[in-house]
Amino acid sequence: MHTRYVLTLCTALAFGGALIAGSVHALGNANEKTPINDTWLTAKTKIALAADGRVKGRQIDVETTQGVVLLRGKVDSDAAKQASADIAKMLDGIKSVKNDLEVVAPAAREAVEDKDDAITTNVKEQITKDANLKNADIAVQTNAGIVSLTGQVRDLITSAKVSWTAWQVAGVQSVKNDLTMKE
Repeated sequence: MHTRYVLTLCTALAFGGALIAGSVHALGNANEKTPINDTWLTAKTKIALAADGRVKGRQIDVETTQGVVLLRGKVDSDAAKQASADIAKMLDGIKSVKNDLEVVAPAAREAVEDKDDAITTNVKEQITKDANLKNADIAVQTNAGIVSLTGQVRDLITSAKVSWTAWQVAGVQSVKNDLTMKE
């Protein structure tokens, strides 16, 4: 029994040492430029938002593209919206922050979220009904009636068509088209 405990402890120490050594190696020389990928920036931003008491990190969706962080979701106050942007801006590796957070009072949130879910579902249905858009790589999200479109399309005409399709859905207040063109 004692031998198993010592063996487990040695294994844990060796594994921990390897992790630390790997982390130090990953940091490398301070003069070297280490590329930071968007997935890491997204995770780092989510962790920072969750750890800060001024905001409710679970309410905030984070997307990162080429170092630009996009914040979406619903927060309780203007102060929480501003704090979220400030938290993201101070993180290393982030080039800029686009704050698309919506301020919705907690009492009104459930009704707004139900309506937003219905709008998102309807926009997705309309996109899949169009034969030219059916196989497009498009994500749809709605916050307080504002539809956000992300993903990749083949050309500018397709991007415009997706926006127009979203506009035709009842309840849509505006459309934010963040679609990119496939290379």
